[in-house]
Amino acid sequence: MFIGTWWSLMPPIVAIVLALITKEVYISLFAGCALGALLAADFHFWTAFDILFNTTINSVDFSILMFMILLGMIVMLMQESGGTRAYGEWATKRLKSKRSALIATALLGVLIFVDDYFNCLTVGSVMRPVTDKQKISRAKLAYMIDATAAPVCIIAPISSWAAAVNSYVPEGSGMSGFQMFMSTIPFNLYALLTIYMVFFMAIAGFDFGKMKQHEDNAAKGDLFTSGGEEFVNQTYTDPTEGGKYAKGKVIDLIAPMIVMIGSAIGCMIWTGFLNGGSNIIEAFANCSSSESLVFAGLVTVGFLLIFYLPRRVIGFKDFMNSVPEGGKMMMPAILILTLAWTLKGITDTLGMGTFIGETVQIDSMLAGLAPVIIFLIAIFVAFSSGTSWGTFAILVPVVVNMFGKTDTTMMSVAVAAVLAGAVCGDHVSPISDTTIMSSSGAQSNHLNHVRTQMEYAMVVVAVCVVGYLIAGFTKSWWLSLGSSLALLTLVLLVIKNRVQKGEKAEA
Repeated sequence: MFIGTWWSLMPPIVAIVLALITKEVYISLFAGCALGALLAADFHFWTAFDILFNTTINSVDFSILMFMILLGMIVMLMQESGGTRAYGEWATKRLKSKRSALIATALLGVLIFVDDYFNCLTVGSVMRPVTDKQKISRAKLAYMIDATAAPVCIIAPISSWAAAVNSYVPEGSGMSGFQMFMSTIPFNLYALLTIYMVFFMAIAGFDFGKMKQHEDNAAKGDLFTSGGEEFVNQTYTDPTEGGKYAKGKVIDLIAPMIVMIGSAIGCMIWTGFLNGGSNIIEAFANCSSSESLVFAGLVTVGFLLIFYLPRRVIGFKDFMNSVPEGGKMMMPAILILTLAWTLKGITDTLGMGTFIGETVQIDSMLAGLAPVIIFLIAIFVAFSSGTSWGTFAILVPVVVNMFGKTDTTMMSVAVAAVLAGAVCGDHVSPISDTTIMSSSGAQSNHLNHVRTQMEYAMVVVAVCVVGYLIAGFTKSWWLSLGSSLALLTLVLLVIKNRVQKGEKAEA
């Protein structure tokens, strides 16, 4: 009765609306899951519970949860050893301005391109002490993390995202999945413009909207929130404070990061070859990214055991106590992720993908408008479902079937619009896993991050609409990207000018 109809959109819509109204993410997500289960069961309560229970079991990616727990352990161990404190002191001596701290955060986010989950949590744990000392709000740090996580991964050929996109391209599309991915990079306007905006605003040194309120409060010492003090994390402790031993040096932070990145990349290549890859590119396309991240986490914990204890940087008892403490630190994000994944599974059961696939039909007369229409549809799907990858799975095959046999260039533009819209919708959705982990990595209130990032994302979306109109009619990447960069620069300069005028008027 409700499956495969517009009712399949109701659970995520209810979850999002409740989250924005009540400011309580847990109950909002659960309400969406419960409603979806009731719809799937035609309101038979026991059947609904059975669907909800089994969907949760089947939807949760336990490898990602294991990686988050391991990463929480690693972060806690680096903090307890004093490595985080030492890095904060070292970086503070060299990053003596807010601008340099923001640029360093953005650069680190760009460098960690292998996986967005890894990016979100690693950049946050490494840069948080530095941004705190420069009085950068947690909401701004969360934005910097999120804006250089998925947007970087979706244009990096060697990443778990590239592998995911490759797997969603159906056979008979006229080109391989990797060729398809490479052809979309210059047309992926949202990712490219978002990265550009991050660096532009870091260098220009201004903020607007709610983010400016957060930054003004941070300058006065309140790093967490602008109003709504009920959201302040009462369990927060200064991450620059070392543990009982606190003998750590900068190497105690840098070495585990190098080990983790190196072992993750190495394991991705290895699993890729095991899965049939014959060269490096194919290896990354066929890799098991989740398994590789868990392996990297285990290797890093083992490395810390033999790296810290013999040097008496931390005692054995403190080392073992840090293990459960690190796991507890990640529990809020794990709970939200579990509910978000369950909601995605429920919407799959309700046939949301089938409904959207059948609904999305673009007339050949409107082919020039296809990229911008597809971009906006992808934003809606990703925003409603909270998942970029799920949006890829729904829309990429549809788009390939639309253009694969008639116009391969338009197919590349349209697939790029799907990828861009999916990342954008993921960015502005309060139920997105990467948005959740960006909040967790920055230790920012989640809804503060959603609100502030949404305003920044909408500026890029407006420019992307113009860019995809140009791309749809010209099929030229350099014309669409060049004009979009110029337009975004102009818009940001106008906003900066208005912000400065407002500040002068207040003074």
